[in-house]
Amino acid sequence: MDSSAILAEIPRLRRYARALLGDRAAADDLVQDTLERAWSRLHQWRAGSDMRAWLFGIMHNLRVDLLRRPRLSTQSIDTDDFELPTRPTQADALELRDIESALGQLADEQREVMLLVALEEMSYADVATTLGIPVGTVMSRLSRGRERLRLIMAGQTASTKLRVVR
Repeated sequence: MDSSAILAEIPRLRRYARALLGDRAAADDLVQDTLERAWSRLHQWRAGSDMRAWLFGIMHNLRVDLLRRPRLSTQSIDTDDFELPTRPTQADALELRDIESALGQLADEQREVMLLVALEEMSYADVATTLGIPVGTVMSRLSRGRERLRLIMAGQTASTKLRVVR
């Protein structure tokens, strides 16, 4: 295994981490931790399997570990140096901000699946392998996430269809 296969996945890892976390510095830290763990455990990768799915699986597990760990409140001081690329019109910038905000309102499980399928263009099977869940769960979370995102973007509240069962 040469290092070019891992290096080729860095842009995808960074894009997914930034979309998932929303903070550039935290995303870069997550990518660095992912690459460090991948290099140290390269012997665990099975030749012939999908390197991207393996790396995203490592990143997912690290993200879960971060969510479980207590956090200190910090504030980045260099976020003004970088701007997210946006299309030139004002309406587009507002739409991107609305989508980012709507994605932030989704449950973590739905957001992870949506980002892997839509942003990273991974197949349902690869997403299932990456997250360690059945393919049916991927499809269910994706469907619910898309519906919730559509409602949020339309400014509607999700109506719950729950019944009292006695």
